[in-house]
Amino acid sequence: MSIHTPTKALPVWSLSLGCPKNRVDSERLLGSLGLPVKSVSQMGRARLVFINTCGFIAPAVRESVRAVLDAVNRLARCKNKPLLAVAGCMVGRYGAEELARELPEVDLWLPTGDLADWPVMLARALNLPEGAGSGGRLLSTGPSYAWLKIGEGCRHNCAFCTIPSIRGGLRSEPVPGLLAEARGLLEQGVRELVLVAQDVTAWGGDLAGKKSLLHLLEGLLGLDGLAWLRLLYLYPSGVTPELLRFMKESGGPLLPYLDIPLQHAHPEVLARMGRPFAGDPRRVLDRVRDALPEAAVRTTFIVGYPGESEAHFDSLCRFVEESRFQNLGVFAYQAEEGTKAAELPDQVPEESRERRRATLMEIQAGISESLLAERVGQRLPVLVDAPHPEWPGLHSGRVWFQAPEVDGMTYVSGPGVAPGALVECDIVENTEYDLTALA
Repeated sequence: MSIHTPTKALPVWSLSLGCPKNRVDSERLLGSLGLPVKSVSQMGRARLVFINTCGFIAPAVRESVRAVLDAVNRLARCKNKPLLAVAGCMVGRYGAEELARELPEVDLWLPTGDLADWPVMLARALNLPEGAGSGGRLLSTGPSYAWLKIGEGCRHNCAFCTIPSIRGGLRSEPVPGLLAEARGLLEQGVRELVLVAQDVTAWGGDLAGKKSLLHLLEGLLGLDGLAWLRLLYLYPSGVTPELLRFMKESGGPLLPYLDIPLQHAHPEVLARMGRPFAGDPRRVLDRVRDALPEAAVRTTFIVGYPGESEAHFDSLCRFVEESRFQNLGVFAYQAEEGTKAAELPDQVPEESRERRRATLMEIQAGISESLLAERVGQRLPVLVDAPHPEWPGLHSGRVWFQAPEVDGMTYVSGPGVAPGALVECDIVENTEYDLTALA
């Protein structure tokens, strides 16, 4: 039987909250409906309103609930009501049945446990023709970069984290599918691929033959059109001598940029977190810098964790001052229902948690400004992301040690500057987190 696929585009209003892994899920879903998708800015003009939620921590859940309630209220005023579909980690955390009782206005709930079935579930709800549910990926990041999610779930059991209970255990995506997806992204003009998973270093450990991340990297580095390849979310114990040696010898598109969430520096706090390198977190940093002296290291810390004393926090501050990370994020601890950490004694008051977060970020601001000042006068390639919304001729972009959406940016202007271009530029100015460059 022949399958007729309509050529008319499906009008969609979409919102993806939370991490880049969610963004990939949204792009894959909207690209797999078997017909073109047209983004619309007004919900009332859509046939589908799709919200991909985050459920990692309480503030993210509240943001997700607000987004769904806003959509419900806005759609109540529409004559021709679109299908409202809500997906993602909030659905995985609280369950579709419970949420449906609280929000009956939502037409379709898509739990994370049914991720592989989302295209079919949505196609049926939209009454799309038989054969819908296969396709590519609808990019939402512009021509310069795209996220490539290489795995689902997590094999670790950090005491503060809800992800294993929401997303399940580690499930690596096989090489053939990842390479095909990467080729498709590069054929759309994407210059940089950013690998993401809950723990990128764990990739392949659950596959037949227990493949290592190096096997996947070799395949990706052989693809035509790849300018930069970046690794995010590297579990500290997975940053092995073998991986670092591979990065050093590969060169080319594989950037010497490592995002290693250490979460804390004091061994007593790390032990309560259930984290590796509890004896001395400096070991992983020393290992990286011995192998790759030029490497840019990004990390994240949690402050105000249960039992974190002022002495523990002072130790963390000294560690940050000594380590001089290129990029750093700080989170005030959130006690999440269902986690081991939420049941621990000695919970730190919210005021102290927020004060510690602000203090550590102030320390990092000075470090970042100093490191960026050293780049002024250098000539570096800038990957151009998008035009500046207010200043004609000015664009936002990034140099190699700036990951998209989480680090600072480089403002660039001059000949040849356009979204997706990789342009040699002179670095002429810096602020605490950003650079200015001229092509």
